[in-house]
This record gives sequence, structure tokens and C-alpha cells, in this order.
Amino acid sequence: MNKFLLVLVLISFRLVSNADQSNVTFYVSLQGKDTYPGTLERPFATPEKARDAVRAALKMNKKQTVTVLFRQGTYLLKKSLELNNADSGNESSPVSYGAYSKEEVSFSGGISIPVEKAKKITEKSILARLAAEAKNNILQINLKSLGIHNYGNLMPRGFGRPYQSAPMELFCNKETMKLSRWPNDSLVRIGNVLDPGSIPRDGDYSNRGGKFTYDANRPDRWGKANEIWISGFFRYGYADDAVKVANIDLINKTITTEQATMYGFGSGKEFQRWYAFNLLEEIDRPGEYFIDRENGILYFYPPEGKLNSIELSFLEEPLVVIENGSKIYFRNITFECARGMGMYIESGKDNTVENCVFRNLGSVAISVGKGILPFKDLQHAGTGTPASRVLGSILSHSYDNTTFNREAGTGHLISGCHIYNTGTGGISLGGGNRLTLEKGNNRVENCRIHDFNRLDRSYKVGINIDGVGNVIRNCEIYNSPGSAVMLHGNDHLIEFNNIHHAVIDGDDMGAIYYGRDPSELGNRVQYNFFHHIGNEHGMIMAVYHDDGACGMEVTANVFYKAGSRTIMIGGGNDNVYRNNIFIDCPMAFHLDNRLMGWAKSSLDKDGIFEKRLAAVNYKQGSYPVAYPKLVNYFEDNPGVPKRNFIDNNVFVNVKMLHNGKPEWSYIGKCYISCSDPGFVDSGKMNFELKPSSEVFKLLPGFKAIPFDKIGPQNK
Repeated sequence: MNKFLLVLVLISFRLVSNADQSNVTFYVSLQGKDTYPGTLERPFATPEKARDAVRAALKMNKKQTVTVLFRQGTYLLKKSLELNNADSGNESSPVSYGAYSKEEVSFSGGISIPVEKAKKITEKSILARLAAEAKNNILQINLKSLGIHNYGNLMPRGFGRPYQSAPMELFCNKETMKLSRWPNDSLVRIGNVLDPGSIPRDGDYSNRGGKFTYDANRPDRWGKANEIWISGFFRYGYADDAVKVANIDLINKTITTEQATMYGFGSGKEFQRWYAFNLLEEIDRPGEYFIDRENGILYFYPPEGKLNSIELSFLEEPLVVIENGSKIYFRNITFECARGMGMYIESGKDNTVENCVFRNLGSVAISVGKGILPFKDLQHAGTGTPASRVLGSILSHSYDNTTFNREAGTGHLISGCHIYNTGTGGISLGGGNRLTLEKGNNRVENCRIHDFNRLDRSYKVGINIDGVGNVIRNCEIYNSPGSAVMLHGNDHLIEFNNIHHAVIDGDDMGAIYYGRDPSELGNRVQYNFFHHIGNEHGMIMAVYHDDGACGMEVTANVFYKAGSRTIMIGGGNDNVYRNNIFIDCPMAFHLDNRLMGWAKSSLDKDGIFEKRLAAVNYKQGSYPVAYPKLVNYFEDNPGVPKRNFIDNNVFVNVKMLHNGKPEWSYIGKCYISCSDPGFVDSGKMNFELKPSSEVFKLLPGFKAIPFDKIGPQNK
């Protein structure tokens, strides 16, 4: 071989070698071993070993693109899979974890029980307690005999209480089973309140339970039950709670609770109702279960059809943790069967969670940003200790600490994910700095989020968005007893979402809710479809500007059967409604001047509004530049609502347009009709206007709403 040809061969070999080094792939399989090299033929066995191999590869060459591919199966995690800066990719070379080809891969925090371990009940004393119509269908599993001893404890949960992990839960055939309850699908009215109990909202933290009467005979069957709980809306329709029963007096038909609830107990309102749960006696339909914690026995009524799998949730930590890591991608993986959250992300930048499924989790699917360690007492507000990998008392802490920086990082993307059957909400999305108005640019896009309130039913929402400059786009959020989106902060964008069947329980809530802070400005809600919002008895809104909320632009949305008061502007200023369509709504706009009435104390010297404006240094720095009107907030007669623009909107079959005084808003030219103005297909809820619609003739400034671009756009 001559010298010239030898040089060419050496150069070619070096190019091929470098190309191979720039793309490294490791494989993981349930049939693998961690002593193997991680190749397709000889894969690793665990995610942790793959993570360690990625670290070693990046240490040798940070510029290479590293991929981990999991073969089909369920990978049981006994602790969090932790990733940090050592696991980071870079702008051109991300690190990716995903499923091999189209195989189904799951990260589980649970325990799988062989189906044959479920046995018929033979103990006569247990059979005597069961519902006659169900006793022959109920199975039991002796958990202690299987070495399972950590069942977790039922805890009070609801409004004002912290996010917390769930106790052990049961999942059959990958579906969530429900703690046995009565009534199965309804609630019982609270009778006469004999003692409302202590009221933490008024500063009484003695934790004295309440006492009330009931009108039902069913509790007569519960005489041998030793851990009965009740849940419901005990005082206000926006504040659910679950507390333990201290005593049931079957003679006088009274219930006394062991714990207080935030506002005490009340009666007389349609929503002031309760149901009982955690009762062996009430396993009476497929999908219900009860755990005898004292004896370590699980009783359950299997779902209809063949029983293929039995799983119990175990892990309380997040399944995956990314702290200070960047350019890390997770794709096509299911996160399931854990008592806590699916994934936790803190700091770093540009991490992506794509086309993943989050289901059967005890807390939220994903938290982006820190939380607060749980408060000891039930308190509406206070100051706690920031903490990683928990949400805890973040809602109560943020009430008093409105500029709390969750250190969420920037540029994170959650895209194309399916989130359902979670316990306390869907996604908690932080990011950005409220003091400087630096944007987080964290995004949730093209996700389906539904049935996310198995355990907590109010204020634990589909997406909680806070901080500055984050985005919710092209999502579908539905099947929620309470709000779909709760907002805090500035300059967020909520667009092209399909939000429906939200706030189906309770009262005085909104599908999108924010308020009580005049510094939370610059937020935009546009090109969304709100429909089937609310219930028959509650005051429910699609967008709720509560207690003086200001400065939101709501444009080009469609509201169809969207609440009893579709929009509520509760005393605020500078809210803009343009180019929206309202259809079949009893009242389009409710406006009031509550800051001149029952809520006027918010404007007091050293009151809540002054503190919240001072917290962001509203007269100096970034705020006067971004929001010039805010500088003169207190000099501008803030009790009187003003500069709320309702202009260039379409109202079809709307009974009442506006119930406020004329000076509280500007109402421009609008289209008002009782008949179809030219929708493409109103029978199929396609409310895009045909080009020939008379709306465009009578409202020349009205712009067509691209209805086909609303909701998830995954193909």
C-alpha cells in the first residue's frame, strides 16, 4: 500500500471512529444484567446502571449524543432515579431516555401481586359485615404474609392542606380502584350543625372537630368499623376537606369529627354535603377496596371482566428527579403506580418530557420547581421552608410570599403527554422571577390532562402556573370537580386549549382562576374553547378574576355553556375582552365593586394589596416599565372598577350580557343574536364562523377564530 493510500485509510478510520463516538446508545432490558456492557445484545438491567453509564460516557466526551433505550416491560423503582448536572447534554447533543422502537415501557413505584394470591373470603365475622349483594364477589389478599407492611396512613386532605403523598392504593388491570364509600355516586346533606368546630381561618388552631346531625339509616351498619372518614364541602363550595370521624351516635344520629376543617361546618346550602369512606361494609360494587391496616389484609371487589393484574403503590418519592440538569429528554415512557409524583424538575434548562403517560399516581404528575415543607397546623397562609421534591404547603406559603422563587429553571417543555388518574392535580408549573419579571419560558403543550382529583378536589388543579412568562398551549383539560387552571404571577400565556367539564362540583370557582393581587399583570388567555363548565347549583365561571384581579387580556375565545356567570370580574381594572364568542350562557359578565364593600379592607393601609405591591417594588425597577398604570394604583381610586373593555364580541343566546354599572366597563360594538350566526356545525360544537357569516359584516373588526387549531395537535 503506498503512503498516499495509507493516509486516506487512516483519515477515513478516524472519521468513522469520531462519528461512532458522537452517538452512543445504551440498552436496558428486564432480561439484562448490570454486569453487561449495555449493548442491544447484552443490555443493562436497571435504569440506574444506564444512568451511571451515561455519566461515564459524558465524562469522556461531553459533546457526544447519548441515548438510553428501554426494552419492553415494567421497571420497578424502589427509590427515585436521580439526574443532575453530570447527566446533562448540551445544545447540539442532548441526553435521551426512551422506549426502544414502539415497545411499551413503564417506570413503576409499585408492587405487583400475583392474581392467584387473591382468595375468596371464608371468615364468618368478615362476611357478616359485607353487603349481602356483594359478599360473594369480594376477594382478600393477606399482605403481611407477602412481606408487605407499609400501608401508609389516611390523612386529612383538602382546601388549605398541603400536597402530600397518598397512602397505599390499589390498581387492577392498570385502572384506579376506589376506597369503599357511601353513597357511591352522591353526597348526603349536612343536618343541623351542633358545633362548627374550631375555625383555623379565624386563627383558632385548637383543632376541635365539628358535630352535626344526619338523616340516614345506612350508618347503622358501621358499628364495627374503627377508621371512618368523611369528605365533602363542609362550609364553602370552593373548600373541600376530608377528616376522620371521632364518633357516630346512632341513637341521636350525629357525627363528630376528629379534626377541624378550615372554615368549620355549615348547613343549608345545596353543596354542603358529605360522604363516608374507608369502610369494609361499603364494598358493594366493582372497583372498590378497603385495607385492614391492623391485620394487613386487603379486601376488594375486582373490576368487571378478567382480573389480569394487581398492583399496590409504594414509592413516596418522585419516580424521576432532574435537579440542575439540562438538555435531558424523556420520551415514550409511562410513569405509574406511585404514592407521590411522577417527575420532579428543578433548575437547569431545556429539559423535555415528550409523549409520556403519567397515571395512577398519588400526587401530581410533574412538578417544575420547589415546594414548601408541609405546615404543622391547618392554616390558610404562612411562611414555610422551601424544599426540593415536594409541593407541600406551597399554596399557603405563596399566599403570604407572593414572590417566592421556585428555582424551576428555564425552557423546560412538557409535550404530548397523557396525564390522568392522579391524586392531587396534574402539573405544577413554576419558572421566572417575579421581582425582575425575567421569564421562565417553561411550557406545557399538546397534553391531555383529566381525572386528576382522586384525593383532593379543590385548588389542586390540572395545571398550576406561577412565576413569570410560562405557557399552557394546545392542551385538553377536563373532568375536574374544581378548577382546571390556577394562575399566579405575570405574563403567562394560555392559548389554544380545550377546557371542558370543569368545576363540576362545588360553588364559587372558575375553570381558570386567579386574583387578590393587583400586581399579577400581563397575563393573556386567547384562542381557547371553554365548554360545559359548572354544575346545576353553583356560581361557576369560565374565567374568574377574583378580588380585584387586574390586567388580563382575554381574546378570541369561544365560551359555550360555560358557567352560570361565564366571566366574573370581581372589582378589578384593565381587563380586556375582545373578539370572543359566547354561546348559550345565562350571564356573560358579572362585574361588581367589592373593593368598595365587603372586600374594602384589602385596600387598607398596610393591608394585603399594599403588602403585595410593595413585595414586587411596584414603583421602581421592572414593574413601572412593564405596567405604567400600576405606579398610581392607590391614587387611582382603586375601589372603583374601571377600564374593563368588552368590545367586538359575539353573543348568541345569552340571557344577560352584563350586570354591572355602565361606568365599571366600556362596552363597545358587539353582535347579539338568539339564532345561529353562521357556525360551521353547531350541532357538533364546531363554532368556527363560515366566511359568509353576518358577524363579519356587522362587526368588520371581528377576526375569525381558527377553531381547528384548538386542543392537542398531535398527529
